[in-house]
Amino acid sequence: MVFKLRFLRAGLVLAALMVFAAGCINQKASGEILIGAVWPFESNSSLFGEGADLAVKQINESGGVNGRMIRLVKVDDEASVVKGMSIAESFAESGEVMAVIGHRSSPVSIPTSKIYEDAGIIMLSSGSTAPDLTQKGYRYVFRNIPDVGAITRQLTLHAAANGHKRMVIYYTEDSYGISLANAFEDHARESGIAIVDRASYYGDVKGLARLQQKWKALDLDGIFVAQAMPEGAQFIADAGKVGIDVPFLGTNAMDSPLLAQIGGTSAEGTVVGTVFNPGDTSPETKKFVEDFQWVYGKEPLQYSALGYDAVRILAEAARQSGSADPAAVAEKLRSFKDWPGAAGLHSHNSNGDEIGAIVVKKILRNGKLEVIE
Repeated sequence: MVFKLRFLRAGLVLAALMVFAAGCINQKASGEILIGAVWPFESNSSLFGEGADLAVKQINESGGVNGRMIRLVKVDDEASVVKGMSIAESFAESGEVMAVIGHRSSPVSIPTSKIYEDAGIIMLSSGSTAPDLTQKGYRYVFRNIPDVGAITRQLTLHAAANGHKRMVIYYTEDSYGISLANAFEDHARESGIAIVDRASYYGDVKGLARLQQKWKALDLDGIFVAQAMPEGAQFIADAGKVGIDVPFLGTNAMDSPLLAQIGGTSAEGTVVGTVFNPGDTSPETKKFVEDFQWVYGKEPLQYSALGYDAVRILAEAARQSGSADPAAVAEKLRSFKDWPGAAGLHSHNSNGDEIGAIVVKKILRNGKLEVIE
């Protein structure tokens, strides 16, 4: 029954996108540039859509790209591999989309990337940090967020500078968590930090209490949490309940208000490696923050900035190439070096990886994440 329901759901998504595709011929005649945005909008949006929408609005109000307006086609993939692949196949069959911004989750992005590559559609991920995404020699696959290596390197340097010598890694058993744990362990070794244990499951608080006794005997002095939210914050909250009081480190997946809301006092002092400093004084960041607050009445989050930058990067590549042809736009994307965005200076290498200077560190103090200068 579960199997049938999944494919029924996937079929409904396909039908909806076929309706979208049927209407695209008229849209193409009117000169619109179509960009897909695939994200778990309902369950884990993190204001990503708002950032992307703001960029589209500003670009179109300024005359569009080479005289053509941009239209964003937003679809919710529910962080599901099955649904994500169905959506990717539907975009591929439509033949009308220049690029797709997505997906958020690496376990979804990695299998869907082949569909976009085979269809000649640009895939620009603003959330997937697993290295595997860009290691297949694809021409059309990019990200505008650093991979786990860049983020964990900064975290291990911070940990070493603050005296950490013996750390534990708690991770999730998927492509994201495993790649993150491996990258942190590799960089920890280079920084002189021993990883004394790795764990991916504790069941309940009693199970975590048993781990706590083991870790205490191993004389740990810090824990790296290779998990997304809300699971990462819940682990930290549970750790506090069993008396684990060492510092925690995490990555951009934990750069969220949920860290304080769920982690509570146990999360105080947690350091995260992330990609957006809303207090940055660059003209691009200041304008973005001001515009976002004016339009939405709230502070932008990291994915707001990444969604905003993704739209603008694609638009700028199309403008400079003088074409909305995905091959021409993809070639131009690889030439970008230190392109100024809301999240910092973006650059791409030949693999499509983000190698710009956009990694920042934050610490949770008094319930709020503050940038560590």
